[in-house]
Amino acid sequence: MRTLLVLIAAALAGALTLYGFAPYRLYGLVPLSLAALAQLVERNPQLAFRTGYVWGVAAYTSNFNWIYHSLHDIAGLPAVLAAPLVLLLPAYLAIWPGLACWLTSRIDQRPWVRWLLAFPALWELGEWLRSWVMTGFPWGAVGYSQVTESPLSGFIPIGGIHLASWLVALSAGALALLANGQRLQRLAATAGLIILWSGGFWLQSVSWTEPVGKAYRVALAQGDIPQTMKWDPASFESTLTTYYQQVASTRAELMILPETALPVFLDDLPSGYLTMMAGDAQRKNMALAAGIPRRTADGRGYLNAVVALTDPALPSYAKDHLVPFGEFIPLPGLIGWIYQYMNMPLSGFSRGGVNQAPLQLAGHKVAFNICYEDSFGEELIGPAAHAGILANVSNLAWFGKSVAMSQHLQLSQARALETGRFMLRATNTGMTAIVRPNGEIASVAAPFTQQVLEGMVQDYQGQTPYMQYGNRPVIIACLSLLSLAIALGAWLRRRQDQTATQHPAN
Repeated sequence: MRTLLVLIAAALAGALTLYGFAPYRLYGLVPLSLAALAQLVERNPQLAFRTGYVWGVAAYTSNFNWIYHSLHDIAGLPAVLAAPLVLLLPAYLAIWPGLACWLTSRIDQRPWVRWLLAFPALWELGEWLRSWVMTGFPWGAVGYSQVTESPLSGFIPIGGIHLASWLVALSAGALALLANGQRLQRLAATAGLIILWSGGFWLQSVSWTEPVGKAYRVALAQGDIPQTMKWDPASFESTLTTYYQQVASTRAELMILPETALPVFLDDLPSGYLTMMAGDAQRKNMALAAGIPRRTADGRGYLNAVVALTDPALPSYAKDHLVPFGEFIPLPGLIGWIYQYMNMPLSGFSRGGVNQAPLQLAGHKVAFNICYEDSFGEELIGPAAHAGILANVSNLAWFGKSVAMSQHLQLSQARALETGRFMLRATNTGMTAIVRPNGEIASVAAPFTQQVLEGMVQDYQGQTPYMQYGNRPVIIACLSLLSLAIALGAWLRRRQDQTATQHPAN
């Protein structure tokens, strides 16, 4: 009965993290949830792995419940197959918090060694590993909950989202120490929390990059094409008309259309359509870029691309970090059969290649990424160093009216913070937005509406500390702190054993 109560409490603490992220943004809930998890592990170390695992399953299921909508409602997968597949991702991701809790409970019995040294390091190492193992899934890392309302967001330009995640876990460990530590340790934990969060508040006022050149007007198209209609031949002409009218009615220096806005291969567009659209833009001195699938040079594959339509050479950026099970099929011999039950066009994209150069648009260098790639901050810092502005094109119609759109916007806010540059988001159904270099949202289009979001932006130059060093300093620091916790715990146990031998109880 006691075991069941512990696991129920862990599940509730995990499920509540949903409200720590966008659109709710109650950022304090996430360190409190981790502190509750730490308290459960401290009192029941024999249940450490199970407690952390149940917390993870509940947290990731509540945060990623939109997977069911994309599999069942959009792709048409029968509910009997969709429901268990929704649990598959959380079941895997939960391994990392389970391991973090289990290893923390075994390193040392002293609360301050466990919760100030071991737990934050192990938690962050788990989040880092899940960001690249099996192509990675960093969405939902606890650091994103702090963007941008929390003072901890001030640390993101220094060490990226992984530093923020470590600080969230450290704050949770300090809260756990308030409940379990000795008086002096509790005082030190309180002082540390005050210094940490006050320091983050001060760092929010620091500008790591600087504007260059004049401000200019940008326009971001939102076509609001339902996913069920996007690839329907009967809707093709209507889709082309929608985006042509948006381009024809817009005046800006730069206009961007969302991911796969034109749902046909570039060389299969109707004769004259591209010339007409690009010509309209050029007559207004407006650079135009659009998401369009294009074939690889050898003609045997295809790319998820953004194409500069007003450049006669049609240069493009092609998505490199593809979505497993969505844009490519891992282990097709094992799981390929399931796709016969789904309506999922173009599920076999080729990779575009790493470190692609920014696109030159209206005299501005724009570093693009596409949809899911916005989860991977370190992959963007190389192109961003050679660009004045960032842009993400996405199609989140797959997830309907769920929290996925707001969560994805929060990823873009983190990328703006990490690089100190404006981020432009052109999406099919939302959240189309302009994000300032400090991560704040300058403007956002109402979701599920057809409109063009316009606003003034400016190129930025310079590099944040995160752009210079990436994730390496945080990972090295976590490995060092973990080694210190192990060595310190072993040394303290030896001293305790020696004292007990020299002064046996009477």
